[in-house]
Amino acid sequence: PASDALVRVDIVGGGATGVELAAELYNSAAELRHYGLEVFDESRLKVTLIEAGPRILPALPEDLAKAAHQELEALGVRVLTGEQVVEATADGMVTKSGEFIQADLRVWAAGVKAPDMLGSLGLETARGNQLVVKPTLQTTRDDRIFAIGDCAWFVPEGETRPVPPRAQSAHQMASVAFRNSCAMIAGKKLKGFVYKDHGSLVSLSHFSTVGSLMGNLIGGRMAIEGRLARFVYVSLYRMHLIAIHGWLKGLAMIAVGHVNHIIRPKLKLH
Repeated sequence: PASDALVRVDIVGGGATGVELAAELYNSAAELRHYGLEVFDESRLKVTLIEAGPRILPALPEDLAKAAHQELEALGVRVLTGEQVVEATADGMVTKSGEFIQADLRVWAAGVKAPDMLGSLGLETARGNQLVVKPTLQTTRDDRIFAIGDCAWFVPEGETRPVPPRAQSAHQMASVAFRNSCAMIAGKKLKGFVYKDHGSLVSLSHFSTVGSLMGNLIGGRMAIEGRLARFVYVSLYRMHLIAIHGWLKGLAMIAVGHVNHIIRPKLKLH
């Protein structure tokens, strides 16, 4: 390739997905030299992160979002905030301000849209095909159907925005939907869903980790960065494994993961 050749990647959406992907791309590019691809490394990668809102990571406190912004720019990411994408072409993205951002790869990481088939069920849907649900997580037009996670649209009383489409939301919804399904079968009263925000963690690959935890013991929000945040991030992933697979299989998978981290390559190219 030419000595000045670049790989351009446009990522639309400055939430956790877009931010983590941008950082991981630089980590992956840096590792390619170990696979004999000396002609390409992170210096040949040009990533642009485009966020329509005033800042990236709106779920995190402003100081942590600023720290992540600075970390991304230090890696080489061009971070654009307050910039809306109005058109995606084969060669890049067109923003509302009229700028054309060239790209070899375009990634959409802004917002969630449920499958189109949900809009054909005869149930009430929101703008992204999510099923509108009542506090019990039953759909508004059929009490026999429950919706949870990314396909559910629920705005708590007194709020103007719906419950965010995040893993902790889906996990909490699943527990309530299960209990309410059992209660409905038994002819008992159903309970309303109350979302509890336990905080957010964002990993910038091995470069850094930032986040905030809702600390019941300290009575508020606790901001964490660096090694402590990384430890909590990894611990939460392991807790998810145990919750899904059970203690025996979950612990076995964690042990295998440790072994693979040592004996296997950091990147899998096939």
